[in-house]
This record gives sequence, structure tokens and C-alpha cells, in this order.
Amino acid sequence: MSVEILDLAALALTAVFFALLYYLHRKKQVDFGVRTILAVGLGLIVGLVFKGHHTYVAAVGTIYAHVVSAVVIPLLIFSIISSITNLGNSVRLKNIGLKTVFFLVLNTFFASLITLIAGVVTNVGHGVKYELATDYTAKEVPTFVDTVISLFPQNLASHWANGEVVPIVVFCILVAISYNKIAAKKPEEVAPFKKFIDAGDLVMGRVVSYVISFTPYAVLSLIARAVSRSSPADLVPLLSVLVLAYVLCAIQAFVVEGALIKIVGKLDPVRFFKGVWPAGTVAFTSQSSVGTIPVTVNQLTKKLGVNEDIAAFGASLGANLGMPGCAGVWPTLLAVFTIHLLGIDYTPVQYAFLVVLAVVVSIGTVGVPGTATITATALFAAAGLPVEAIILLSPISSIADMARTATNVVGAAAATTLVAATEGQLDKAVYNGKVEAPAAEAV
Repeated sequence: MSVEILDLAALALTAVFFALLYYLHRKKQVDFGVRTILAVGLGLIVGLVFKGHHTYVAAVGTIYAHVVSAVVIPLLIFSIISSITNLGNSVRLKNIGLKTVFFLVLNTFFASLITLIAGVVTNVGHGVKYELATDYTAKEVPTFVDTVISLFPQNLASHWANGEVVPIVVFCILVAISYNKIAAKKPEEVAPFKKFIDAGDLVMGRVVSYVISFTPYAVLSLIARAVSRSSPADLVPLLSVLVLAYVLCAIQAFVVEGALIKIVGKLDPVRFFKGVWPAGTVAFTSQSSVGTIPVTVNQLTKKLGVNEDIAAFGASLGANLGMPGCAGVWPTLLAVFTIHLLGIDYTPVQYAFLVVLAVVVSIGTVGVPGTATITATALFAAAGLPVEAIILLSPISSIADMARTATNVVGAAAATTLVAATEGQLDKAVYNGKVEAPAAEAV
């Protein structure tokens, strides 16, 4: 009975904090990003005060995550088809696609390279006393052929239910290209279809804006749950690895992406981080790149001035390709940790080859559920490392995933912003905060 009382007490405190956030929003017009950051701090308080008692509090975040997941696929269907049909049969469509893939893969390369250097310099894993598990069942890595096949649509309902975004994106691209071909010759015959898609895109945009307005409350709930259920006993032996993982994700998200925004995009990195911060926060707390797509698109268009069509395409593709956190930092860190743990003699060339493998694996495992584990397993198999070692860091994997996912989302947003900037599809007045984006929603 005491447990239920404490759970209710945690819920009561959360309700008070919710009221505070609502007051700051409605009465003080406090910025959405500021309220989201404040929600992180309030969530920490709830989680620390009511350790292990998050049942009711977590429900709020869970409901939010479910609703966001529900709107992701219909949002993608309408927005991607609308985006490509707006672009038409132009050369710019090819440029946007190739540039998006290039910048996303570049993110993985830099993330893996930085992790390799940091892991070797810090000698991570050396001196750690662990025995490899003998009953560990390695995560099955799909073959190259299976991976390629899985990228294409088979059953849209099944893909929707399983959250498999890539096949749905491919289907939408096929539909949009087919529309463009017909519209070029007989536009009147497909005009109703275009009106339906554009109307659906408009409606889903409004749905997403409404859902996003509840983000600070969900962030508070999810942070409280994460802090409340963490076990220090499981983390202490691997604390140095966890800290390094967070440092590396921070370097990738802020230093590397910031440098790319400044050098390639010739934009102010501070403005970029202010605009993308809410999406990074949602990714950090929800641990879902796909689930964060609506927030990412919203921030790219409303706060950073990115063309809506490019934002929808880049954010959706970035949730499945070139993920610097899950495909760059984590598998490379695990590999270096294992090499030092087992005292394997690795040459500089072999270390460098790890980076190449990480980039290749990040492309080969796109769209596969459980990306971080899959990419790590594939990298270990390709590098000849014992896959059993992956389970050693499983106690910290969930906590590390918060930083990994945030890094993925920031990387996708940066890549999309760079594509828009280099293609002349970025409104710099909106980016620099001089004017509001057209039809901006207050959240």
C-alpha cells in the first residue's frame, strides 16, 4: 500500500509542476524551448525524490510517445508525397537526395573517427575485470541481400505496425514520382489526387503542432521515469565508459555538427542549436529517432527556415540512415573497449579499418529495428571480434541510448539544414530570428 501512496504522491508533485509549466506558457508566454529545458530539471526532481515510484508519472510520457508514434507514418506518407510532387521532375530533386545521403553518411564517418581516437587515447576497457558470457545469443545480422530486400515495401500495414519507415518512404517516393510523370502530360487527371495529398499534409501538420505543444509535460514525465528506475549498482563498474559515450555524443552533436553548420552552411551554429534543441530533448527522453520526426520537421521549418519539402524528406531519411550516435559512436566504442579488454594486438591500419566498417555497416543495416545492437554486432562480425562482448555493456546501453538518439536527431537536422542552405532553400531571415516562419504554430 505504501508503494501506491508514494506513486500517487509522485503524480501529485508532477501535477503541480504541470500547472507551473502551463502557467508559464499561457500567462507568461515563456518560450517553448525554455519550458522544455525547465521540464528536464523538474523531471529530475520528481525522479530523485520518488525513486522507484514512477508508475503513474510515466503514463503521461508513455501516452505522448504512443500518440507521436501514431502520427509519424501518416505524416510521412502525406509530407513526403507532397514534398516530391512539389519539387516535380527537377534536377534539384536528385541533388537534394544525393546531398542528404552524403551529409548523413559523413556524420557517421566523423562520429566513428572521433570515437576511435578517443577510445585509443583513453585506453577504454583496459584493466576492466569482466568475463565474457558463455550463454550469450548474438543478435542476428541480416545478410546484405536481406537488407536490400527489406528496404522495399511488401505490406504497408505490416510496415506501419512495426514502425518500419524506410519501406514506406520508398513507397511514397514511387507514388510521388508516378504522379510527376502523369502530371507532366495530363495534369487535370491527377489534380484531385494532388489536392487530397496537400490537404492531408496540411491537416497532419496541424495535428503534429497540437501534439508537440504537450512536449514539455512529456519530457518531465519521461525524465522522471528514467531517473527513478536507474540502478547505480549496475552503472558504477562501467561509469567511465558511459561518461565517455556521453562526451563523444556531445562532441559529435555540438562540435562536429556546429563546425559543419558554420563552415559548409555558413550559418550561425548557436541559432541552429537553439532551433533544434526541443527536437534533441524529445529524442533524449523518448529514445526514438523515428518518434521525434514530427518535432524535428516542426523545428526545421518554423525555427530554422528550412524549406518544408526538404525538411520532411531529410528528417525522415535521417531517422534511418547515417545515425552518428547508434551507428558511429556506439559500435566503434564497443569495438575499442573489447580490443583493450581482451588485450588484442591491433595495428593502426586495423583501427582505421574499423571506421570504414562502421560507415559501411551504418548503410547496410538501415531500417533494421534495434539499430545500435545490430550495427555493433555487424561491426564485430566484420572485424572478427567476439560478439559476446557486446552484452558486457548492456547495463548502460539504455542510458547511453538517450545520448545516442539525441545525437542521431541533431545530426539529421544538421544534414537537412546543410542541404537546404546549399540548395538555396533556407530562409535566412527566419533562421536568424528576424521574422516568423509562415503560418507558424504557437507551441
